[in-house]
Amino acid sequence: MAPVIIEAAINGATSLTRNPNVPRRPQEIAREALACLAAGASIIHNHIEDVTCTGAAAADRYGEGWRDVLSARPDAIICPTLTICPDPVEAVTHLAPCAKHGAAMAPLDPGSDNLCNTGPDGLPGDMRFLYVNSFELIDNSVRALAEAGLGPSVAIYEPGFLRLVLAYKRAGRLPPGTMIKLYFGGDHDFIGSAPHGTNDPRAVGFGLPPTRKALDAYVEMLDGTGLPWAVSILGGDCGSSDVARYALERGGHLRVGLEDFGGPAQPTNLALVEQVAALCHEMGRRPASCTEARAILGLPAA
Repeated sequence: MAPVIIEAAINGATSLTRNPNVPRRPQEIAREALACLAAGASIIHNHIEDVTCTGAAAADRYGEGWRDVLSARPDAIICPTLTICPDPVEAVTHLAPCAKHGAAMAPLDPGSDNLCNTGPDGLPGDMRFLYVNSFELIDNSVRALAEAGLGPSVAIYEPGFLRLVLAYKRAGRLPPGTMIKLYFGGDHDFIGSAPHGTNDPRAVGFGLPPTRKALDAYVEMLDGTGLPWAVSILGGDCGSSDVARYALERGGHLRVGLEDFGGPAQPTNLALVEQVAALCHEMGRRPASCTEARAILGLPAA
């Protein structure tokens, strides 16, 4: 089987209160990224402190964290995040300058969802977020990704997200270098300052649970598309899950990191990457080098 692309999503919205190991400042991001690359990751995804920042200002802040990474590892696949901005044109203005700073991929979130933490009664808690990606924003994102030469890193929160991105694929509008990330909803909150404290261990959550049947449904939808895909558990521990092992059996890839992890433990990004790298070897596959990952995804060589 082909080697496994491991994406390390090293910070996201995870707060220092939730996990003191999360990197925030550019120097911390660079240090974490290089450690994860050395352990077997080939894609590094990170946020900056202010995800409402747009355009060149956002890209410059990303560049501060990427400079040392790309100096040491010019083959690394770097991916910023989306900008939270109500203007669907302004929201994508950081993509082209991020490419100039060395990004090879950037996110495409083809849908909207209700996200929340879990309250003490087991119902949606006080952190409620309507995650909106309009059709106008999605159109602009696809166009901006293609113009910047960035591979789409496609977040699939719900099956409807995948149906839409496959429509772009059928229409010949999906840029090269696309990777599908199947986000399963774990048993713990992945937003908020700490795991919820209800007697029921299950979070309110979103999307499909991390089960073999759920993965089978997504793989059926992807059948015949040729699109590489990875699994991740938002609000769980992907590396210790059965769905990660099953994904490797089915030829998939893996995403881990402190952006996604949920549960009572406070691991490091490095520990999470090392965990799935060991799983890959156990399953008879090995982590892909950055050069191999670029070839699998159809990204230009560094």
